[in-house]
Amino acid sequence: MTRIEKNSGGGNAVEVRGLVKHFGDTRAVDGVDLDVKEGTVLGVLGPNGAGKTTLVRCLSTLLTPDAGTATVAGYDVVRQPRQLRRTIGLTGQYASVDEKLSGWENLYMIGRLLDLPRKDARRRADEMLERFSLTEAGKRAAHTYSGGMRRRLDLAASMIGQPSVLYLDEPTTGLDPRTRNEVWDEVKRMVAEGATVLLTTQYMEEAEQLASELTVIDRGKVIAEGRVNELKAKVGGRTLQIRPAEPGELHRMVGAIAQAGLDGIAGATADVEEGLVNVPIVSDEQLTAVIGLLGERGFAIAGIDTHLPSLDEVFLAITGQKTSTPADERDGQADNELQEVAV
Repeated sequence: MTRIEKNSGGGNAVEVRGLVKHFGDTRAVDGVDLDVKEGTVLGVLGPNGAGKTTLVRCLSTLLTPDAGTATVAGYDVVRQPRQLRRTIGLTGQYASVDEKLSGWENLYMIGRLLDLPRKDARRRADEMLERFSLTEAGKRAAHTYSGGMRRRLDLAASMIGQPSVLYLDEPTTGLDPRTRNEVWDEVKRMVAEGATVLLTTQYMEEAEQLASELTVIDRGKVIAEGRVNELKAKVGGRTLQIRPAEPGELHRMVGAIAQAGLDGIAGATADVEEGLVNVPIVSDEQLTAVIGLLGERGFAIAGIDTHLPSLDEVFLAITGQKTSTPADERDGQADNELQEVAV
């Protein structure tokens, strides 16, 4: 098989068109279109059962899609699976390591399966143990590791081959804050070196920390996409936050805005604890009108700011469901890992 040429115009590491995967009568992935630009992180959000994990499994060759096309790193996921597996890394929702081997041996084995020379496989194993704070435990059998340590080892295994495209399926489930930050730092390091990451998560902070673009999936379909601020702007505009120079002016300022009857301004509220007047706005013209009014009325302003909805609020508005801690997304298949099909 010949390698598919990348789309030179789009600069996409991942291109998906009309992808479909069903289990019986259930369409876990229902006509998904997706683009992930080279050297970026795409965050894929969605409630449990939305189809995120099935999508990742299709793109990593663990499942064969029923319809549509997908190319990753220039390879067709259906026609060129063996070539593709050597250019990608995958961390699923649960750690998958050989418990009889030591942490170091697990990493060395994956490196050799990816055709790294022995010297390079040893070096990468040492590097990844250090990066994920596992050096001291590196010679111990993996079955002696805590759940968090196994998770870190699994993440290290997915990165040992320095993949050009990395799939992270809810990668920080069950990790403590320090280890989670270590994972984030390593992802940022890989992206800075040119890697592309497709990240599924229900941690909104994680999506904001890592992703340059977001795609929201529900019931197997893409229901929203764009940059974080673009999605926030779609679901409720902004809040103008005004800090009076004199805290005692809070309620007078609120009253002045309410009495003015400015076009499209529903009202203002006083946050006494924070010393702020909050005014919901939907346009720059409204912002200018409010500030102009207060200036005309002689109010001294110490500071102004605008606040977009949180990503949690965006998720709720788009999907109608609250965010939760990551849980098992039962898409109809066992949670196999890429390491099992690396050769």
